[in-house]
Amino acid sequence: MTDIPALHFSNNVAEHRYEARHGDTLAAYVEYSQLANGVLFSHTEVLPEYEGRGVGSAIARHVLDSARADGQFVIPACQFIAGYIRKHREYVDLVQPQVQQAFKI
Repeated sequence: MTDIPALHFSNNVAEHRYEARHGDTLAAYVEYSQLANGVLFSHTEVLPEYEGRGVGSAIARHVLDSARADGQFVIPACQFIAGYIRKHREYVDLVQPQVQQAFKI
């Protein structure tokens, strides 16, 4: 992780994705599906010019903190989000035990 740019996060409900912007430029996004008792994260994309700068970790932290604040469980179908949770154990409680087993959390 090198110089993390100043990012603004938003929930683009129409596109079903959280977005990280650097100024007016899209830097990364996490696609999701809202479920009855939680949120399924399906895909994370960091735009090439922002790769290797900590943007992926920043948006992962943001979406997981948002889920926690909303009292939602997480289904980390996205390999990036699942990997982030494996490395940052403070988010394991957001994943139900049976889902932890399925995604090897």
